[in-house]
Amino acid sequence: MTKDLVINTTSHETRVALLENGHIAELYIERTRERGIVGNIYKGKVLRVLPGMQAAFVDIGLEKAAFLYVADVLDQMQALERFIDEGENENGLPDEEGRDSAALPPIEDLLKEGQEVLVQVSKEPIGTKGARITAHISLPGRHLVYMPTVDHVGISRRIENEEEKERLRELIEEMRSPGSGFIVRTAAEGKSAEDMRSDMEFLAGLWNGICSLRDHKGAPCLIYSDLDVTSKVLRDILTEDVRRIVVDSSREYDKIVRFIETFMPKLTYVIELYEGDEPVFDAFGLEVEIDRALGRKVWLKSGGYIIIEQTEALTAIDINTGRFVGKHNLEDTILKTNLEAVKEVAYQLRLRNIGGLIIIDFIDMEKEAHREKVYVALEEALKGDRAKTNILKISELGLVEMTRKRVRENLTRTLCEPCPYCEGKGYVKSRSTMVYEIFRELRREIRNLAGAQVTLLVHPSIASVICDEERWEIDDLEQAYGKQIAITARFDFHQEQFEILCN
Repeated sequence: MTKDLVINTTSHETRVALLENGHIAELYIERTRERGIVGNIYKGKVLRVLPGMQAAFVDIGLEKAAFLYVADVLDQMQALERFIDEGENENGLPDEEGRDSAALPPIEDLLKEGQEVLVQVSKEPIGTKGARITAHISLPGRHLVYMPTVDHVGISRRIENEEEKERLRELIEEMRSPGSGFIVRTAAEGKSAEDMRSDMEFLAGLWNGICSLRDHKGAPCLIYSDLDVTSKVLRDILTEDVRRIVVDSSREYDKIVRFIETFMPKLTYVIELYEGDEPVFDAFGLEVEIDRALGRKVWLKSGGYIIIEQTEALTAIDINTGRFVGKHNLEDTILKTNLEAVKEVAYQLRLRNIGGLIIIDFIDMEKEAHREKVYVALEEALKGDRAKTNILKISELGLVEMTRKRVRENLTRTLCEPCPYCEGKGYVKSRSTMVYEIFRELRREIRNLAGAQVTLLVHPSIASVICDEERWEIDDLEQAYGKQIAITARFDFHQEQFEILCN
């Protein structure tokens, strides 16, 4: 599989696309006014302690208070080990496992209102929720993640060779300072002790600088800002698999060259400064793919399609045969459609960065062997996803429940906003519904209106229905109440808006 990084930079926005075999697989967007905060370290002040939720709200200087769970405050190593997964998420920070709240001490014994705490953002504010924070600081480097508050050494779960795992563990145990913790990242596989030591010294120096700022600043305030999106992607994604890096800004080009020379001096990459007249994303056909990723319906090559519906609670994905009729029997047609859909679903989850609870409604399969085949194919398709996933078996109804680690906003929330016309519902009342609603309101109000004429202000499409298909109802009202009813179309009205005036 060939991989490329294509970077588009302007004064207001940077977009980084990871291409796999020429198609966009992941997209990272950072806007100057809306820069992400995951990885940032703040000195915060506890606003409220909530014993019933085993959590606290902390003011870190943002619009919404951040959320701090009890397990993210614990100092005890024995308790912490249950929550640190020996891997890393897409931001280079340790992943978290499920929590057993019954074994945790009361939050009020650990935090008090007004207390100042050093915390790090682990999840962006999403929707109506504030940022998720942790008191366990993690500083990602190229090969290591430094955890200064934890006495622990972990190895990325993506390193599968047991001998290599043991070699890296022994190497870090020999070099680390007492009481400090490290997670060895996937990029460290096969690297030398010199590479590890260089990373370790850099991260230790960074932590010393953070501690110095913490001691001299008051809360709430920003102590440390993580790397910009380009540097973060280079640090976390750039491996020997990446064939080349294409960037359309000379300033960004120089920054990338310096970054690689500083942090990856032993690796050689083809770095191209794109100077074509056509925008770089257009030249690679990426704008079309991004627009397609914002749609509900995704067509499959066979003629089938999938529908992706994102809600506040979960994401529902529906698989349909569409125009695909197959060549043999119905069961084979269903199996082929589901297997083709599996690859597209895995691709869309990565591209759209969909996280949280996901329900996939596969076409019903009668044979258990077919359900197992689709499940195994889904597991295999998700192996290339750096975000942590958890999949349950396919039910007899063809449903798969799965979760995908959510750290930042999905593509739709990043690029779109709720429709101002329908207020995000995705629909408005039909013209017939509005016409009959207006008639009911007329019957309620007309007898109390003074004057011989009533003026009805409505949207043009509603006026068309009233004056054409439903004209007889207006005639009946005029005869019944002895008033003339004038219909006036207002182009500035919403389809659901109307006014009744007396003259």
